[in-house]
Amino acid sequence: MPLQEKLGEELYKQVTAKLGDNKIAIVSDGNWIPKDKFDHMNTEMKTYKQQLKERDTQLTDLQTKAAGHDELTAQIATLTEQNKQSATEFQTKLEQQSYDFALRSALTGAKVKNSKAVEALLNKENIKLDGENLLGLDDQLKALRESDAYLFESEQQQQVPNFSVGNNQTQSSAESQQWEDAFKL
Repeated sequence: MPLQEKLGEELYKQVTAKLGDNKIAIVSDGNWIPKDKFDHMNTEMKTYKQQLKERDTQLTDLQTKAAGHDELTAQIATLTEQNKQSATEFQTKLEQQSYDFALRSALTGAKVKNSKAVEALLNKENIKLDGENLLGLDDQLKALRESDAYLFESEQQQQVPNFSVGNNQTQSSAESQQWEDAFKL
């Protein structure tokens, strides 16, 4: 639903007049990327760039050392092993980032008040990442919700205060008559 329909014509005009050239973004329509996901993808991109630079440097070094054939073979074997190790380390880091992101997202979705506190109480060894799903998390969150409910936002709707404008008397006419008689008004 557009913002104009939600606010009404008059209020929408007032808001746009106050904002001037500034724009309003509706973040619930799917066009907005959560900061956690942006940070995750940004970190991944930086890691790829760093690895590409390392590979380019290694190839440049290899070309300069191509004078001796035996040295070249040994150098290639060493670089191949280093590349395998760095690829394994990178994959491990990437899986850990995916796990952390999925866990934070799941905790946010579970309406946790303090995700770091709840994360510390979880047994992470029993939680496995399967694609984008965390297996074993729901059981632990259910147990925590029962034992430590204060860590979660309550699911009750907050009551909206009812403020009225003007002189709204809630007393019955008999009560008001008693007060008037008592004070001789």
